[in-house]
Amino acid sequence: MKKKNILLSLSMCILLLVAAGCGSNSNNAAVNSGAGNSTGSTAATENTGSGDAKSYKIAISQYVEHPSLDATREGILAALKDAGIVEGENLKVDFENAQADQANNLSIAQKIAGDKNDLVLAIATPSAQAVVQSIKNDTPILFAAVTDPLDAKIVKDLDHPGGNVSGASDTNPAAITELMDFIAAQFPNVKKLGLVINEGEPNAVTMAGIAKKALDKHGIELVKAAITNTSEVKQAAESLVGRVDALYVTLDNTVVAGIEPIIQTANANKLPFFSSDRDTVEKGAFATVGFKYFDHGYQVGQMAAEVLKDGKKPGDMKVSMQEKLDVILNLKAAAAQGIEVTDAMKSAVKDPANSIIQ
Repeated sequence: MKKKNILLSLSMCILLLVAAGCGSNSNNAAVNSGAGNSTGSTAATENTGSGDAKSYKIAISQYVEHPSLDATREGILAALKDAGIVEGENLKVDFENAQADQANNLSIAQKIAGDKNDLVLAIATPSAQAVVQSIKNDTPILFAAVTDPLDAKIVKDLDHPGGNVSGASDTNPAAITELMDFIAAQFPNVKKLGLVINEGEPNAVTMAGIAKKALDKHGIELVKAAITNTSEVKQAAESLVGRVDALYVTLDNTVVAGIEPIIQTANANKLPFFSSDRDTVEKGAFATVGFKYFDHGYQVGQMAAEVLKDGKKPGDMKVSMQEKLDVILNLKAAAAQGIEVTDAMKSAVKDPANSIIQ
């Protein structure tokens, strides 16, 4: 009996040793298999989203849809795409348009504040103000197409914004002054410049003040035609006919959203029409001193990529301003408005290939 027990014990030991050997081989195979795939697995992670395997959710609040603001949004998304953050792949975008309605604007800001986003982008001053007022946590916020972030109380310091907010201003006071100087130098018959304006927009009021100061030096009067919504633009433009020698608009979202009647009024009455943005010149104004809004948006999009991928805090990022300015002319608009484009006008353009629109 004892002998049988010894033999049984030996048999079980042998079986256990065999099983252990098989288990060891199995485990080694698994380890070897994993080791063989580890490089491939790492490469897959690195190749996803240009080295960024994380997915992001952002919200965009835009005050109204018009060419300049739309181009800004397109520039933002293009910069993110170039940084490997692509809508529909590793980026979800909640785009909200307030349609130039302040009640909608506030509702949108409150909705966004209640959502979880990795970043919130606000395009235009009213949208930025509403978003900043509504978001009480530390969600990063970047703004674009804001004329005066200080006056609008969006940030307290341009170089050191602090908190969770930064962005880019879409103006440089020098651009407005240069445009007024251009008008005075090239259009000596202009003694009164008509401005259609929504004085409920802080950015428009700020720019109008800079324009007036520059025009006063040349003895040119700024004549305002006030509106409160886009539907009033046509009547306001027509009210200036016979009272002014040329027309002008600032980066006024309410006005620019309904710019066509001003172009039509300028053309029908042979009134030179000046704007504060390139997109309006491309649509039919004669001249501006400015830049491409797509480039402005791209600049903000680069900031957004730094926030999302590198963890940068907006409060540590300087509010940027447009430095590269040029006189931009539309020759077709000139013909429609009865303007003789002189060599002196063309010589004011630094980059004719890109800034003279045929």
